[in-house]
Amino acid sequence: MSSSTSLPSSPIAASNLPRSRRNLCVALLVMLGFSLGCSEFAVIGIETELAQSFGVTLQTVGFTMSSFAVTYAVCTPLLAVCTGRFRRFQLLVAYAVVFCLGNVVAAIAPTFPVLIASRVVIGAVSGAYLAVGVTFLPELLGRGNTSMAISVVYGAFSVAMVIVTSVGKLVADALDWHLVMVGTLVLAVAVSAALVLVLPRQGATDTPATACEQLALLQEPQVLSGICIFVFGVGAVYVFYGYVTPYLEEVLGLTGVQASMVLMGYGFACMVSNLLSGWFDARFGLKSLVPTFLAQALILFSLFLVGGRTAPGLALVFGIALSMYVVSVPCISMFMKASYDAHPKALTLASSLEPMAFNIGIAFGSAVGGAVVAGPGIANAGMVGSAFSLVACCFVLLSIALERRARRRNHPQAVQSR
Repeated sequence: MSSSTSLPSSPIAASNLPRSRRNLCVALLVMLGFSLGCSEFAVIGIETELAQSFGVTLQTVGFTMSSFAVTYAVCTPLLAVCTGRFRRFQLLVAYAVVFCLGNVVAAIAPTFPVLIASRVVIGAVSGAYLAVGVTFLPELLGRGNTSMAISVVYGAFSVAMVIVTSVGKLVADALDWHLVMVGTLVLAVAVSAALVLVLPRQGATDTPATACEQLALLQEPQVLSGICIFVFGVGAVYVFYGYVTPYLEEVLGLTGVQASMVLMGYGFACMVSNLLSGWFDARFGLKSLVPTFLAQALILFSLFLVGGRTAPGLALVFGIALSMYVVSVPCISMFMKASYDAHPKALTLASSLEPMAFNIGIAFGSAVGGAVVAGPGIANAGMVGSAFSLVACCFVLLSIALERRARRRNHPQAVQSR
């Protein structure tokens, strides 16, 4: 992430920890991002197996993603606002326990409704769990190194998507899809237990904040417009990506093993997308998203045009992956700047808006993708996603104008001096 997303730091107890323990804490926070990503994306690689095992349609299986995303999107900022008076280590322990219990239920779910219930539980605490964990980074590393560390933690989601979707598909084909859930559970318990053991118990970010002090951030028009960028920008991709495995197998005609290899390559392309997001934000800011969404719209529409032709279809799939996460850092920077400038006590909520908005986009895109699958067919997902990308581009232009207006309002002397 760019430096504009850095969180404030001050001398606190964590800085007095031995360097080896601080490094271990940071490594475990990266692993937390990976574990949370595995829990979220585990179902994507095994959608077909879930449909067969529970006797439901592929469209119904899509609810495993949308149910997770909706609860994640709703509960992440809600918990940030409602728990502002609690100490963060106590919150982290509580979130860790609920997260692990949700994974236990997912691993042993006897029916599809129980599986959905487990996804709701996991999604309810995942965003808050990560948001609390990230607040330890400035104290462990110092302000100058915080942005890169946060970028790596969030980038671990991309790595998780690579591994859990591709390896999960292979495991489900060769053995049993339940083993994918069991592996995710073991990882969740191991990482959570280690974090509780090694993280410092107190620090600077324990300063309380009222709900009103944080919610004031949502009065900023550019923040609301930025959320809409995520809804349509991420939704554009997830109209397709929520059903990528059946697309690769049914439309492009790949085997299960070939689809797993493509998913692995897709995930690596997403890691590059994370790096591009930070690079674009550092050099061009929010303006970088205008050509990004125009290119994404063209790629998605071309996916519709190529139909079942394998080579051009795969090339376009990887093009989608490269655009998938570019939206993140420029919008995070905008949220954080709005908080720093006008609502400094809302930084916790500001850091929660990205996962909230991103998962609203996932839920929206997955739901629309399900309707496309059930209606005209998955081959038409690219055309629908292309339209959403163009809508996202319009919201980028609106956000740029609103951000300029807010800058003139909050810093009139700086604007006049230019």
